[in-house]
Amino acid sequence: MSVRDPYEVLGIAKGASQDEIRKAYRAKAKKYHPDLNPNDKTAEEQFKAVNQANDLLSDTEKRARFDRGEIDASGQERHPGFGGAGGGFHGFGGGPGGARYAGGQGGFSEEDLSDLFGMFSGGGARARRAGPRKGADRSYTLSVSFLDSVNGTTSRITLPDGATLDVKIPPGIEDGQTLRLRGKGEAGAQGGPPGDALITVTVKPDTTYTRQGTDLYETLAVDLKTAVLGGAITVPTPTGDVKMNVPAGSDSGSKLRLRGRGVQAHGSRPVGNLYVTLQIKIGKADAALEEFLKSWTPEGVA
Repeated sequence: MSVRDPYEVLGIAKGASQDEIRKAYRAKAKKYHPDLNPNDKTAEEQFKAVNQANDLLSDTEKRARFDRGEIDASGQERHPGFGGAGGGFHGFGGGPGGARYAGGQGGFSEEDLSDLFGMFSGGGARARRAGPRKGADRSYTLSVSFLDSVNGTTSRITLPDGATLDVKIPPGIEDGQTLRLRGKGEAGAQGGPPGDALITVTVKPDTTYTRQGTDLYETLAVDLKTAVLGGAITVPTPTGDVKMNVPAGSDSGSKLRLRGRGVQAHGSRPVGNLYVTLQIKIGKADAALEEFLKSWTPEGVA
């Protein structure tokens, strides 16, 4: 099957930015993902084409070489034929690229033979053959939980040949980001280095937390007594439960901060915070509370 133009596959213009390439790839990969199109051979082929196109265009060096016509859509070198643009070898008799006939005597001079053999031994620019070439990159998708994306983890993927590959997920990775594992792609040609493995990560949503940058947010139910009188409550965090003190007189919507309980630190990026929004839950009131409320007049109410 012929390899299609990568720009056409992703549905983008040749001048598209890397951000546009990334967005187009994510949309196409989700559309044709095998999990969403079981037993659909057409979608499977489209998914492969989308990944191959992204492999080439997301690599700025490969993209530039493709745009210049040095490699084809599969990442393979393009080899010019003998004789330049004419595509042919111009035989003997002094034509372009041909050996010179020696004085009409039916033989070749030593210089003629040297020129001729030089064409086939790499002595001329036209006969130059490509040397070692880097192997093609391979693309994979990996789904991780929200908590693993926040804390970091190591996940294992199974390769098409049955081998496994451990992928280190750094803390704070975001949905749609791509990890590059150097040297884990296709083997190189003629002694060239292997290609890379490109892992596109999908982060599953979480029922407890949402994220903004390195900070996390959750809503927590608090009983009426604790909200009125204050007290300690247990708060679930991505790194384990912690105790937090609720100030007396807290209303629904009050927001409390737990330092260092957000997205974990990575490299030069500091750890984030966790913000807890209180939601007062009254529950079933007992008789004493009901009787009190019947006779209670809130402050400021006549």
